[in-house]
Amino acid sequence: MSYAKAADLLRVAEMALSRYDGISLSDLIEEFGCDHRTAQRMMRSFETVFPQVVIREDEDRRRRWQMPRHDSRWLQAQGIRDSELAALDMAVKRAERDAAPDEAQRLKVLRDRLLAAMPSSQARRAETDAEALLEAQGFASRPGPRVAPDLRILGVLTEALRAPWTVTLTYLSADGSMSDRLLEPYGLLLGIRRYLVARPVDGDGKMRRFRLDRIRDAKITGQSFSRDPGFDLQRFSSQAFGSYHSEAEYGPVEWRFSPLAAPVARQFEFHPEQEVTEEEDGALTVRFSASGHMEMAWHLYQWGDQVDVIGPPALRAMIDAHRRSDFPALP
Repeated sequence: MSYAKAADLLRVAEMALSRYDGISLSDLIEEFGCDHRTAQRMMRSFETVFPQVVIREDEDRRRRWQMPRHDSRWLQAQGIRDSELAALDMAVKRAERDAAPDEAQRLKVLRDRLLAAMPSSQARRAETDAEALLEAQGFASRPGPRVAPDLRILGVLTEALRAPWTVTLTYLSADGSMSDRLLEPYGLLLGIRRYLVARPVDGDGKMRRFRLDRIRDAKITGQSFSRDPGFDLQRFSSQAFGSYHSEAEYGPVEWRFSPLAAPVARQFEFHPEQEVTEEEDGALTVRFSASGHMEMAWHLYQWGDQVDVIGPPALRAMIDAHRRSDFPALP
């Protein structure tokens, strides 16, 4: 057996150990990018190398393979690779950068727990190699303007989201007035500005966004609620270009990047549901539906006069007087 095939079988064993209901051939096809026949051959080899595997059929009559979980020596035998430890460290840094201290702390605990399960010599070697890998990759927190969060309020909201509990907020509105809100929290949107996505308990049943920098106080009520199973935070967030959403602004957006700017624009995903068209003259047209004209204008300014707003008219009028031709570089 080649080293590559042996490594693949060890990866299959990891998957069969970590997943409660085991793995199927479709899981292997997705993980290794192979075809159905190759996945079948791989599992026949897997059964030979790991005779303790449990094989069963699920409710859809698909065969599943599951490894017993009672032997902790498997983790010690496998160890932690330096690239895996570096990935955990990078995840911690990203969480800290995105003002998610709770997630950062939990990742650190997971990292320490994994290292504690390793022999000390192996753990030290993995830490040293991971530190060198991080340095070689040049990972650092991205500089740039962002609103510093209130970590106490963020901690309250994170705890409320986990339970979930309703929360009361003291909120500063755009007009300067202060009010108390009783909300069912559903998620946080991260960006230059951070928003809490929540549904007012005594409202019209619609989800709202609340800027975290305008929350003056937050308390957990101790009253739980049932989440709406039909609500999709990812789909809800895609209604906006950035963090801000306005039903009045929501609609089709169309931008045309010049042939000069097109190679750079192709590197961007402006919206998760965008449609891109290559024009005959080398230009690039991007279409999507969203709201948040102000955030769009902030971004479009960086492109100078190398992008034309085909629609909506309100956004075109907002940027037309501010397009410049003297920027030395594109975003």
